[in-house]
Amino acid sequence: MELLAPAGNFDKLKTAVHFGADAVYFAGKKLGLRAFAGNFDEQEIVEAMKYLHQRGKKGYITLNVVANDSDFDGIDEYLQLLVDAQVDGIIVSDIGLISYIRSNFPGLDVHVSTQANINNSRTAKVYADMGCTRLVLARELSLQQINDIYKAVGDRCEIETFVHGAMCISYSGRCLLSNYLTGRDSNRGACVQACRWKYFIREESRDDEMEIQQDERGTYILNSKDLCLIGHLSQLEKAGITSLKIEGRMKSDYYVASVVNAYRRALDGGTDMAQLQDELEKTSHRRYTTGFYFGEKDKEFLDDSMPVQTAVFIAKVVEDAKDGMVKVEMRNRFKVGDSLEILSADDNFRKTIKIERIINSKGEEIDDAKRVQEILTINCPYNLKSGDILRVNK
Repeated sequence: MELLAPAGNFDKLKTAVHFGADAVYFAGKKLGLRAFAGNFDEQEIVEAMKYLHQRGKKGYITLNVVANDSDFDGIDEYLQLLVDAQVDGIIVSDIGLISYIRSNFPGLDVHVSTQANINNSRTAKVYADMGCTRLVLARELSLQQINDIYKAVGDRCEIETFVHGAMCISYSGRCLLSNYLTGRDSNRGACVQACRWKYFIREESRDDEMEIQQDERGTYILNSKDLCLIGHLSQLEKAGITSLKIEGRMKSDYYVASVVNAYRRALDGGTDMAQLQDELEKTSHRRYTTGFYFGEKDKEFLDDSMPVQTAVFIAKVVEDAKDGMVKVEMRNRFKVGDSLEILSADDNFRKTIKIERIINSKGEEIDDAKRVQEILTINCPYNLKSGDILRVNK
C-alpha cells in the first residue's frame, strides 16, 4: 500500500520524503482546500515534482474546492502547468471540474476527493466510467462498505482512504459553520475550525446563556477525536485499499515526521506496535479513534477541544553529522546537560544524545540555547542525517 503524506509547503514535503512517504499531496495557490497552508507557487510545483521524481516518489495536487464559475477563469493555463510539471494526479471534488478536465486534459489522472462524498458502489462506478483513476472515499464508511466499493470498480480505480489525523464533524468535510460565523468559507479553503470552539445554549424567551456542560471539562459537541488506524493496516489492505492517507497540511514539520515515520515502520514491519502507538502520542493530537471503520466505534467521536502530546520538538538537523558534531536549527529551548531523543528514519530512531557542547552561530560556546531558529552546533555520537529531528520527552 502507498503511504501518502500531507505537504503544506516545500519543507514539509522534504520532511515527508525523508521519513518514508511514498507520495505527497499538496496545493498550488489556486483551488485547494487549505488556503492558509504555505502552498506552492507555479515554480515551486515544478521544482517539487522534479524533487519527488528524482527520488522515486509521487506528487498529487489538490484542486478540491467547491468550484464557482469564476474558478474556471484561467484554468487551462493552470492545468497545462500541471501537465508540464508531470504531476502524478490531481485531487478534485467538483463534478463539473472533473468533466472539464477529462474532456480537455485527458492525460491528467483524476483522483476524486473525499469532498465528493463517495458512499456507495453506484456513485463509485459513475466516477470510474468518467475515467477517474482513484477514489478517495468518504470517511463515514465501514471496512465492509469500502470492500464492496472496491469490488464494484474492480481494477478501474484505486481506493484511497484517510487513516490518520483530524476529522471534520460535518459529513466528509462539507461544513458551513466557519462561513456562517466568520465569513471564511471552509469549502473554499478558509475554515477557522469553528467546531473546536466552546458553545452555549439559551432558552428562547430568556436573555441569559448557559454553558453546555457534561463534566468539569465541559462538552464540545462538535469536536471529533483524531483518526488512528496504525494497528489495523493488514485489515485495510484486505479490504482493497491502495493508498493510506495522512491528514495534516496545516500541521507542523514535527507532526509530519512523527506520523509518517510511525506508519512507514508499521508497513515495513520489524518495529514493536506498542512502540509505534506510543510514537503517535509524542506529537500534537486529540485522543484517537478508529472512526467508522469498525461499526461499534461510531459513537466514540466526541472529545474535549485540547490537543495533547508527550514530547516537545527541540531541533531539526540541517547538515549531516561530521566529526562528532552536528548542525541543527533550534525550535525550542534546551541546555547543556539535557538528554535529547532522536527521531529518524534509520536505526538511530529513539537513541538519545546527552548535550555537552552548544556552539552558537557566532562560534561561541553557550550553555543555554534560547534563540528560536538559530543554527547551532552540538555534540553528536551518531551519524545523523539532514532532516532528522531532536526532541525531549515530557
